[in-house]
Amino acid sequence: MKEMKETKKLKIAQIGVGHDHATAAIRTLKEQSDLYELTGFAVVPGDEEVFAQTKQVYDGICRKTADEILNDPSLDAVCIETEDRRLTEYAIRAAERGLPMHMDKPGSASDADFDRLMDLVEEKQLPFQTGYMYRYNPAVVQLMEDIRAGRLGEIYSVEAQMNCLHTVEKRNWLGNYPGGMLYFLGCHLIDLIYAIQGEPEEIFPMSMPSGLDGVTADDFGMVVFRYRNGISFAKSTAVEYGGFERRQLVVCGSKGTVELKPFEWLDQDAKVFSSQKTGVREAFDPGWHVRGSYHDTPSHGRYDAMFRAFAAYVKGEEKNPFSYEYERRLHKLILKSCGCTEVR
Repeated sequence: MKEMKETKKLKIAQIGVGHDHATAAIRTLKEQSDLYELTGFAVVPGDEEVFAQTKQVYDGICRKTADEILNDPSLDAVCIETEDRRLTEYAIRAAERGLPMHMDKPGSASDADFDRLMDLVEEKQLPFQTGYMYRYNPAVVQLMEDIRAGRLGEIYSVEAQMNCLHTVEKRNWLGNYPGGMLYFLGCHLIDLIYAIQGEPEEIFPMSMPSGLDGVTADDFGMVVFRYRNGISFAKSTAVEYGGFERRQLVVCGSKGTVELKPFEWLDQDAKVFSSQKTGVREAFDPGWHVRGSYHDTPSHGRYDAMFRAFAAYVKGEEKNPFSYEYERRLHKLILKSCGCTEVR
């Protein structure tokens, strides 16, 4: 991998437009023109229908083929934003060419394919980031620091929810993936639980179809984890009215409880794309009726800190705290949580 000067903008291109975060990624890269020079994007097979609905976001950006992007010797990094099923396929191609990459979540439904990808990026020591934007949420960052410092005491339970109301068409699409909604969005929550508590002793996949509107895909996603000292769970549904505003993370410890809710409170007045706030409630008083204290985080772009961190990883200014082994183990946990029984 070539050395970077601190002041040099990173030449980056996006492969794929089919992921739900694809337009958010391209808009964030545009906004961060102090860090990135966006050289182009590629529409890959399977993404054409999505591109027809989102192509205005790509106005003014050079459209290329995936091969043109991957064979560009001047490129410093690549952003992989294909539809979920093809993420690892193109990430492997980028790794084979020695390109640092941001790859959106959760990877691949194939354990073997994701292992191959991780083998490649680790062998070549490539900067590698997955699209779990909650890792960079300021409330989550502070919470993790408090946990490491022992402020919450011994953690015995984490409850995580990420719900919404999707169309029938989107809910049927979930049938392409094991665990449906848990694979698609619940992976964010599993990432948070794993980062806080590590490997569970037992995993109980509980995803199922709601049956509403005749949908047979798993649009009600859930997994329960048993740890040595308690139970944690992740729940992600596509059929909940008002579900977006009820997204939450609750961490319970022997010294206190912290609840992030609403996880994503959209800031309509902000000028930065996808700006939001996170509500934080903390309870450290053992009183029966204690309400604790509540505050909102400052307004922040949903993807801003994530892509700024990626630039720092590529330039060698910071080390990614999420190791290759962490990503490998997380991916296996997600697949097991989705009911996959042949995970190595």
